[in-house]
Amino acid sequence: MATTPVEAIKERLDIVDFIKGYLQLQPAGKNFKALCPFHREKTPSFMVSPERQSWHCFGCGAGGDIFSFLMRYENIEFGEALKILAEKAGIELRRVSPAEYKQIGLLYDINEKAKDFFRGGMESSKVASDYISGRGLEKNTLEEFEIGFAPTNPDALLVYLINSGFHPDDILRAGLSFKTERGLQMDRFRGRIIFPIHNHLGKIVGFTGRILPTTPTNADDTRTSVEKFQRSSAFSQRESAIPKYVNSPETPVFSKSKILYGLFKSKNHIREAKNALLVEGQMDFLASWQAGIKNVVASSGTALTADHLRVLRRLTDQLVVSFDNDDAGLEAGERAIDLAEANDFGVKVALFRDYKDPADAAISDKKYFFEVIEGAKPAAEFYFEKYLPGGEFSVRNRDDFKNLRIVLEKIGNIGSPVLKSFWLKELSKRVGVNELTLAEEMERKIVAKKDEREGNNDTNIIAKKFSRWEVLSQRCLAWILHKEDFESKEFFPHLPGAYREIFSILESGGRRSEDPLLDELLNLIVFQQREASMEEFEALKMELYKEYVKERRRELASIIGGAERSGDDELLRKAMQELDNLPGF
Repeated sequence: MATTPVEAIKERLDIVDFIKGYLQLQPAGKNFKALCPFHREKTPSFMVSPERQSWHCFGCGAGGDIFSFLMRYENIEFGEALKILAEKAGIELRRVSPAEYKQIGLLYDINEKAKDFFRGGMESSKVASDYISGRGLEKNTLEEFEIGFAPTNPDALLVYLINSGFHPDDILRAGLSFKTERGLQMDRFRGRIIFPIHNHLGKIVGFTGRILPTTPTNADDTRTSVEKFQRSSAFSQRESAIPKYVNSPETPVFSKSKILYGLFKSKNHIREAKNALLVEGQMDFLASWQAGIKNVVASSGTALTADHLRVLRRLTDQLVVSFDNDDAGLEAGERAIDLAEANDFGVKVALFRDYKDPADAAISDKKYFFEVIEGAKPAAEFYFEKYLPGGEFSVRNRDDFKNLRIVLEKIGNIGSPVLKSFWLKELSKRVGVNELTLAEEMERKIVAKKDEREGNNDTNIIAKKFSRWEVLSQRCLAWILHKEDFESKEFFPHLPGAYREIFSILESGGRRSEDPLLDELLNLIVFQQREASMEEFEALKMELYKEYVKERRRELASIIGGAERSGDDELLRKAMQELDNLPGF
């Protein structure tokens, strides 16, 4: 008799049946063989022994039991493997009560039954079938991913599940129904194409429903049309503004911030390709898969999260991001790029400029689709082209300078110091600004962002305590504003970044800024104007230069430390040379 959960799991789960879910096993006498998933090989050397309930690869030497296989294959710790295998075996772990295990299993059963109902709805609805075929999805794709349709009847699924033996409260807990303000229980998904969402073991944990964009005219379909249901008394005024997509709510088995659509099918392909194509929605995923791109996942229309990236990290650290080609899609794509790069992923961008999204490109022009994926550009290049397109660049141009700072912020977000240094060099070539100056500006943006996140960015500039460097900068700018002598600008390089912006605004005759903090600072400088001699101005400039040198020494020390850590000898040489040339005040 098994005395521990581990022993009980091994008794209940056959290692051959389990590994068959991951590999194509072939009989080899009393054992089974397959190509090893842990190293490249052409001849199978991965052996599974039913008798010993173990596996071993004679090519790379790896081996073990069912736990070690799952841990290595999914790149997870023992605790997580224990939870997964206990759930699969129906074994109770001490921290989870039998009632909770029963409830989780029940939710899986309800979702599976709901999927069958939705599949039947697709087969019987001409309007749903016409829409799907019009989008270019083939029958085998629909069957493989179990795409369905929810009729518009307010409680069709609810009645079906109750007749199948499930309690209304459990259906509610599964997120498949909800209660109105009057206490009436109704289906959550009505008049929608249904995309089942699977966890990494292939169990259905939730659904996404997409509203049909057209109203059917066929007499049989009209009874189930979205328009008719919207006009019916059962459809409340509160729901008249129908969202395009509806997702299952959070349940004990579904968390949308942790599950990527299609990963249960594509994980092996991602592992083999050593990169993943990340798209925005289910249609993008399905069209990409159908076109032949198997290493694809979708964020299901939700924002990419750190949990999503942790799941992907087990398979790859290289992403190709391709979201919808509109403002909302590009904005979501940028957020995904920035989050992935901050988590040390290598990121490329595939932008289908001639189509509204990857799905349209994959269905309409497969050759073009593959060309764009294969020619995906590094994220930094994408940002260069978007914010700093070809043509003459000038830091005195407000828009150019603003876009430069956006790009610097993006580069500063990159986790790898080596890549960060590389893209700073490329940016320096593009805009004609010294690399060290760009690094200085980038570090300032990073600090400013950090202060903003931590609540250190005082919104009242008057209440702010200024450093000596800032006070001297204000006095110098107030002097040239009073004298209207913008030719005396040799001190410009010695100003902090924000004060350089202010100098440019004053020089161009402007008195207002789009940035409210800069605007307040401008007002402060304007009110400091007073009569002062040239001697006083020269003394101010000298003191300003001394403060600049102190600050620059600190910055160079930081840059040198980073260059030493990343092994960037050229950056280290330049920084050391500049440090040596600074005067010793």
